[in-house]
Amino acid sequence: MRHQENTTDSQNLGSQLKKKSFNPRSLFGIIMTVLAGTCIVITLIPLFAVLSYVISQGINYFNLDLLTKLPPPPGLKGGGVGNALIGTLIVVGLATAIAVPIGILAAIYLSEFSNNNQIARWVRFATNILSGVPSIISGIFAFGLLVGSGLIGFSAIAGAVSLAVLMLPTIIRTTDEALQIVPQEIRWAALGVGAYNYQSVLFIVLPAALPSILTGVTLAIARAAGETAPLIFTALFSNFWPNSLDKPIATLSVLVYNFATVPFKPQQQLAWAGSLILVFLVLISSVSARLATRRKVY
Repeated sequence: MRHQENTTDSQNLGSQLKKKSFNPRSLFGIIMTVLAGTCIVITLIPLFAVLSYVISQGINYFNLDLLTKLPPPPGLKGGGVGNALIGTLIVVGLATAIAVPIGILAAIYLSEFSNNNQIARWVRFATNILSGVPSIISGIFAFGLLVGSGLIGFSAIAGAVSLAVLMLPTIIRTTDEALQIVPQEIRWAALGVGAYNYQSVLFIVLPAALPSILTGVTLAIARAAGETAPLIFTALFSNFWPNSLDKPIATLSVLVYNFATVPFKPQQQLAWAGSLILVFLVLISSVSARLATRRKVY
């Protein structure tokens, strides 16, 4: 009798397993998993195609002279993009110094002090609109504000202002979202031990959201480093080493644009090498941000 019961139980278990293995839900889950993996591969194909092509075209001209010398006259070989590399670091650094404090302070107000009032809703709406504005509009704005009015003229400062306008929406949105995902219990705990609201934000909430904030700042810097149109309107270009912030300055993105459109092979080669340097700069900034923020505070 026991043997028959055990046999019956094993048969019932086997039939249940068979039914479970052919469950339509499991089949649907497998199909969707394969479909999601396929979409990920399709998404990565253009990225790796662009990277591999830029590396293959620019790596042959990557040497010490490329980073330390000035561009050669049209049609001549040799030289480098040293002035454009330094100019890019200067302009993007100035833009970061302008945009990061303003963007983080605006996001702190939106998340921690606004109580989602009418002003906060309008600021978020304006930020979303600004994030979709073409970069050339930012260049025209900075040109009219600083260059066309004669306030500064074509310079590194004017270029930094135009790039800062592009960086602001990304910094504000990512910082705002990063602060909102910090658990509310952390704020209550800080207030419960006698901390003021600003102390809770400064010493508890901001450190907890720091990894996401730095990621947003890195994305903003990466976008600013590769922009060309705003700098054409504001910073122009220079074939000499940077020596002042109120004069035209060379940048890698404008150099790539200028040299890629000329009929001289040496300049085209420098354009590919400059593109590779831009890719390396973005990669280094992204990896540095990841390494600096790989440990979460909470």
